Amino acid sequence: MMKAQKEVVKKVIDYIEKNLEKEINLDNISKNIGYSKFYLNRIFTEYTGVTMYKYLQNRRLTVAAEKLVKTDKPIMQIAYEAGYDTQQSFSFAFKQIYLYPPKIYRDIGIFMPKQKRISMCCSYISSYKFIIRIKEIAA
Repeated sequence: MMKAQKEVVKKVIDYIEKNLEKEINLDNISKNIGYSKFYLNRIFTEYTGVTMYKYLQNRRLTVAAEKLVKTDKPIMQIAYEAGYDTQQSFSFAFKQIYLYPPKIYRDIGIFMPKQKRISMCCSYISSYKFIIRIKEIAA
């Protein structure tokens, strides 16, 4: 069961990574993977510690941060590629994660990835449940 869930989470990550610059949402992901978005989000969060939406948003903002530092693309174009319709909404989301507005981040010129691609090489769930179990026994 756990191995099957891990494979599903890996498929979700692969799908998100392949479609970062396309218009995707939880409904698209669940249709493509073949499970309900509620089930997917639950097991995704269990294995990764973050929701699918937050992972998608953080990955898009990380790619945007890299583009700000490594390209001369206009900020609005980077915002659009990251899935934002307005520069204001992009700037707000970007500043929440990177602490600086996109223009200042670009001027600083140092790229720091905030959300790298999650690798499913290790079993996060078993160690997480093990820690919870120890806490229950200790209490």
